[in-house]
Amino acid sequence: MDFVSVRIITGNLDPMVEFYEKLTETTADRPAPVFAEFHYPTCTLALGHTSTARLFNNAARPAANETAIIEWMVDDVDAEYDRLKPIVSNWEQEPTLMPWGNKSILFRDPDGNLVNLFTPTTEDAIKRFRRQ
Repeated sequence: MDFVSVRIITGNLDPMVEFYEKLTETTADRPAPVFAEFHYPTCTLALGHTSTARLFNNAARPAANETAIIEWMVDDVDAEYDRLKPIVSNWEQEPTLMPWGNKSILFRDPDGNLVNLFTPTTEDAIKRFRRQ
């Protein structure tokens, strides 16, 4: 089994695509007007318009997430915090050292989904994320 992607269903597809393009400094692939994908080395973030939810028996409801956190590891979380201030309007947490050794910022995307950017800072955290 290979973890491939996380998909967000949204009624605000174009603003969400623009937000994630600015956040990740990556251009989305748009294989259809109702769908976008952001490809990264470890996973894909997919965004689908609410009209695509019917393809999944309407099981996904846009802007209803209150449990999942979309996460990216970054080189310098403090620099990202400064860079993102102009585009993030809903901050949940300024740069904070977490008990497991990551320095983290937490904010919401335009649909209210939680996004976490973090940098491993302790020796143990750095070891956990060291790529072979």
